[in-house]
Amino acid sequence: MHLMFYEYAVQYQPPFHPFSIGPSVANHTAWENLNPDLAKRLLYEGLRAQASPWSVIYATDYLDFARTGNRIHFEDKQFSRRQKLNDLIFAECIQHQGHFLDDIINGIYMICEESAWQLPPHNTYIKDTPQLPLPDTTRPVVDLFAAETGAVLASAVYLMKDSLDPVSPFIAETVKETLIKRIFTPYLHEYFWWMGDGTAHVNNWTVWCTQNVLIAAALTPIEESMRQQIFLKACRSIDYFLDEYGEDGCCDEGAHYYRHAGLCLFGCMEILNGMTGGHFAPLYQQEKIKNIASYVLNMHVNDHWYINFADCSAVTVRCSAREYLFGKRTGNANLMKLSAQDLKVNEDALLLDEHNTWYRLLQFSYWDEMMAYPTDGPIFHPELYYPSAGVFLTRDDTFCLAVKAGDNDDSHNHNDCGSFTLYKDGLPFFTDIGVETYCRKTFSPQRYELWTMQSQYHNLPTFTGCEKTACASTPYALAADFAGQSGLYGIMENDGPQYAAHHVKWQIGESFSEISMELADAYPDTRVQSFVRHASFDKPQETITITDHYSCDGLTPVLSLITYEVPTWDPEKQILHVGDLGDCQIPNASKVIIERLPITDARLQLAWKADLWRILVTPEKDDLTLIITK
Repeated sequence: MHLMFYEYAVQYQPPFHPFSIGPSVANHTAWENLNPDLAKRLLYEGLRAQASPWSVIYATDYLDFARTGNRIHFEDKQFSRRQKLNDLIFAECIQHQGHFLDDIINGIYMICEESAWQLPPHNTYIKDTPQLPLPDTTRPVVDLFAAETGAVLASAVYLMKDSLDPVSPFIAETVKETLIKRIFTPYLHEYFWWMGDGTAHVNNWTVWCTQNVLIAAALTPIEESMRQQIFLKACRSIDYFLDEYGEDGCCDEGAHYYRHAGLCLFGCMEILNGMTGGHFAPLYQQEKIKNIASYVLNMHVNDHWYINFADCSAVTVRCSAREYLFGKRTGNANLMKLSAQDLKVNEDALLLDEHNTWYRLLQFSYWDEMMAYPTDGPIFHPELYYPSAGVFLTRDDTFCLAVKAGDNDDSHNHNDCGSFTLYKDGLPFFTDIGVETYCRKTFSPQRYELWTMQSQYHNLPTFTGCEKTACASTPYALAADFAGQSGLYGIMENDGPQYAAHHVKWQIGESFSEISMELADAYPDTRVQSFVRHASFDKPQETITITDHYSCDGLTPVLSLITYEVPTWDPEKQILHVGDLGDCQIPNASKVIIERLPITDARLQLAWKADLWRILVTPEKDDLTLIITK
């Protein structure tokens, strides 16, 4: 592995520089100069937060995950406390009359006095082992939201210390001692999987947790030796995270998790630079880091729509100051432009759903600069192939086609090897469903019992006509009662690195782009001898063509197609009408069935305001062709 950050870290000699997340309550000038409309809105949110009661968290709320698999009941209560505390702090910084101070003190103590900060589904010491039903208060777990809570409390004291100390110096001291016990000591003396060791896989957790531990360590008045140990360990973890990425910078967790992966890498870099007077700044010009920064821009389609695979949603949060600054640091004007455009239309521009204090302060601090940034004209989105994850993207002003090769071993994996998504006129034509609200099964051996993870609910074929005992060693690859037909079984893709695309060939040209791959190995049944998918975009003709060739030894391929627009099938013309968005010719279909997919899950409803549809297409012979034109 290349210890890039660690090498820079050992070259730096303390003392560390003071790190600032933004102006404190004592900096009256900075808060008075805040955009007046923004200040007015923040004060309103503070008053609204003050009028609402603090959530009450019971032990049984924590137990709910162990008992029912529901993690949302606890999370809603825990997250709302952090969000409310920040709303109160920002309002007090703006008004500076002490009106919110008692509520801020109550919030700080309430969070310090919680039995634990880790979420119930993360309440374990070894990855992929059963969670404990209640926390062991003598041995804190540093998970995503324990680290996030540490950053929130450290930020609260940093911003409010000049108002808190006159009430009692023990407020800041209580936070400091709580952070030492719950964050810094376990961070330095326990091994949590997300820290990395150079051999095991890591993901967004690594930089997400590391960033927030760094915030807490940089803002809290701890011993310099402890801060130095945290600094060095953090830099080693960042290197482990970067080792997971190819040079192309592709995030196999998708655009949604880019906000917790690539952007938390950016966060780590900003904090490290702040602590060292810019010592790490040259790393922003590393090609891999520049490519990581640009990923979210490359996956963007139009407005709030994104290319999505794995657990990513087709609609994800809008870009903020973090993306803007990552673009600024890496010289990516298009990423800056996308972020500035998003700010101007973002219904949650104040980031009210965010409980990381620093993210919100960045948004406020760069508000005027982003509002003034030129956003006229189109944003340039490149066409490209990401070899590290097998993601192919080709587009013009009408179409955006994405095809995923790779394998079924991504972080937040779905069995979607070979699937494709297509946008027409900036709207989903053939789409990827995304993921439902996380539950106990989501990150468990039963993950692929969940329908959204299965290849039959992606734009992929299921090979029907097999016996019930098929796939005995890979039971989650068997589609029982396929398409709602009792007794009909089908072979789906299976999860794992060996279930992959092979013989991938691609080209991207000014007038013609294409990709082809052999996908038989994505299926665990050897009767699927060959499944070759070829996707092409003829730009002068404005024609997308998807061609599948099957050789499957007595099995019958049935292709699933997922749409958001209501589909209708014209059997005489063999045309699939996708709402008013356009048509898809399927000249060699022998049978077409259309099913409604009810969207009742709250997380899915964030993207899909109406039901989705699955079209099941059986080919006449061994080939199936889809033709979509302008």
